Amino acid sequence: MMVKQDISKYDFSSVQHMTTAGEALNPEVYRQFENATGLQIIEGFGQTESTMIVGNMTGAKHKIGSMGKPAPIYDVQLVDADGNEVPDGEPGEIVVNLKNGHPCGLFVGYYGDEEKTREVMHDGIYHTGDVAWRDEDGFFFYEGRVDDVIKSSGYRIGPFEIESVIMELPYVLECGVSAAPDEVRGQIVKASIVLTKGTEASEALKKEIQSYVKSRTAPYKYPRLVVFRDELPKTVSGKIQRNKL
Repeated sequence: MMVKQDISKYDFSSVQHMTTAGEALNPEVYRQFENATGLQIIEGFGQTESTMIVGNMTGAKHKIGSMGKPAPIYDVQLVDADGNEVPDGEPGEIVVNLKNGHPCGLFVGYYGDEEKTREVMHDGIYHTGDVAWRDEDGFFFYEGRVDDVIKSSGYRIGPFEIESVIMELPYVLECGVSAAPDEVRGQIVKASIVLTKGTEASEALKKEIQSYVKSRTAPYKYPRLVVFRDELPKTVSGKIQRNKL
């Protein structure tokens, strides 16, 4: 929401380092913030259950949109639903290998809830419930929660990629992508959008958004359903609750 405002009037000269966590950062936010301040926003990925699992280390190269590489204390893998490691370029669940020991920084269990602990920690692996893909250089890119991934006509679609494209449009303030049931495809991509002040919602605008996504992603990923909302449901920490869209 900050980068949709005119932040050039503020003095960022005292800021030496910019970092973000808690929710994946849209590349458009990165680009606009760098243009306005000269600062590059560095991402990291961790959980309440852990310290930083994947991140951009001091002095190392990074890529726009990437949450970095695994932290040295964690043996991180990407696996499919059957627990098999996925190749570069394919999305998989972020897991931590515990077979060679429990890393310092990772929780040992949920207090008073052994059943919940067993759900995420079994067969020598800790399941984060988050999905990412890895490029040929070893950089991780966030896709979404396991439950957020959209399965449409046999394709697995990560909501974050679509949200990042839609956020490039200057009249989009916020966006949440989720699955909507469909009799033919099983699920379709749905985009719930909050527009900037002064922008009027219309059918023509919906078509413009759909065409924009089609031109920048695989054709099957565009939102077949677009709805405009005054606000999006969020957690107390400001994360969009896609399961409520």
